[in-house]
Order: sequence, then C-alpha cells, then structure tokens
Amino acid sequence: MDRRELADFLRSRRERITPADAGLPAGPRRRTPGLRREEVAQLAFISTEYYTRLEQARAPRPSREVLAGLARALRLTDAERDHLHHLAGAPPGPLPGPSREVRQSILDLLHRLPQAAATVMSATFEVLAWNDLAAALMEDFSALPRRDRNLVRRVFLGPHRDGRRLYGVSDADAFARNSAQRLRATAARYPDDPEVTELVDELLAGSEEFARLWASHDVCAEPTLCKTFQHPLVGPVTVNCDVLAITGQDQQVVIYTADPGSPSEEALRLLSVIGTQRMDVAR
Repeated sequence: MDRRELADFLRSRRERITPADAGLPAGPRRRTPGLRREEVAQLAFISTEYYTRLEQARAPRPSREVLAGLARALRLTDAERDHLHHLAGAPPGPLPGPSREVRQSILDLLHRLPQAAATVMSATFEVLAWNDLAAALMEDFSALPRRDRNLVRRVFLGPHRDGRRLYGVSDADAFARNSAQRLRATAARYPDDPEVTELVDELLAGSEEFARLWASHDVCAEPTLCKTFQHPLVGPVTVNCDVLAITGQDQQVVIYTADPGSPSEEALRLLSVIGTQRMDVAR
C-alpha cells in the first residue's frame, strides 16, 4: 500500500467534483475546489475521521467495501477504480456493475448532431441518453420508466408497435441475436451485479428465443451498418448505423444518419420538426 500516492490521488479526485455533480447543495462559499472531505465521507458511507486520515496518509489499508464506496463517491472511471485498488494494495475484483454515468462531453456531442439521431447505450442495452431526433425516430425515452428504456428487454419481451419488433427496424431479428451474444459477454464482465443477473433471468423466463440464443454461448456479435425504421408518421427511414465506444465507460454512442439527398434524409429533417413539437407538448 502506497499511502502517500493514495492520499494524493484521493485529494485530486475530490477536488475535481463539484457539489452539483454529486447532487449536493453548493452551500456557503468554499475555500477549496471540489467537495469537502466530510461530503466524500458521507457519499462513501464512511466516517469523516477515517477519510481525513486516508488523505493524510495515516490510515490503515481500506477494505474492498470502503474502496467501492470511494470509487462511487468520487465518480471514478473503471481505469481510475483499478488504480485506486492498486494504490491501496488490493487488486481490483470484478467490476460492480455497468456504468450508467454519461460524461458531459458526450451529452454535449449528442446535441451537436442536429441532423443525426444519436443515443448512448450501456453494456446492458439501456438507453442512457439521446437527442431530440433519436426521440422522434424511435420514441420519447424521457416518458418511459428506466426499465422500459432497455432495448434488449424490448426486442425480446415487447411491446411491439403494430406487431413489429423494436420500432419496426429491418434488422430486428439480427439485433435480437447480437444483443443476446453481447449480453452474455456483459454478464461475464459483471458477475456480481444484481441488475445484470435480474435482466438475464427475466429474459430467460419470458422468451424462448432468448433462452435458445443464450444456450448457444456465442459471444461474437456482427455489426449492423445499415437499417430501416418503419416510422408511423413518415414511413420507412433508412439510416447508416455507426457505433462508437466510449473509452473507460463500457458504453457506446449509436449514431443514425441518412445518405445525403435521399428521401430518408428528408424524412429525418421532417422528424426533427415533428419530434421537437411533440416533445414540447409532452413537457
């Protein structure tokens, strides 16, 4: 255990987080940047005295439970979490669960793509973030409870619009097959996460198709480069599908774009207007 390096690392991570980032009130004027020590201790469910001793390089080796609490409180990336464990002399175990925290720079990126429908998807196929055009093309995810934003749950368990799976996309069956393969790999990466286990159990119990695909033990998914959405207002919309991995987050940005000058580009342009109006009314 390198107490001094651990102390410096904790302090540097604490100072980069604002109270707003952690969902805390700003309170009176602060003398130092970031969170106070007592706020980190509160978020990590440890005593302020013990956390202070950690930052002063005077504390005994923290337990894995304490390290997990610190990683959560300090909003560490997977790489930072591993580094924290190594500094504490406790090699990291399995990741606690897929990250649901989307970086602000990624959120900004989504809204700087006005001519593309874009989402951020977790390792379990939960839609974590989206722009207005994605909501218009697929559905207004802000109106759904969190569990219904999961696309693998939707493709296997519904609901299906007009009897068509997953917004009527042309590759719904291929998506189902690929998502089952990728979910198996996710379950291996997060063996102790109860949400991943619950999702797999629900799909096994509710879908014979998923159970058959799961039993194959395949983990290599083929990318989809083009797909067609059957939209109830503008009809078929054919888009290119590009998937970009977000480093250190186990998340993906999914971007749908139409070929320039195509009828689908005009359909997306129309949806950007229809979708904005519809979302404004819903709010």
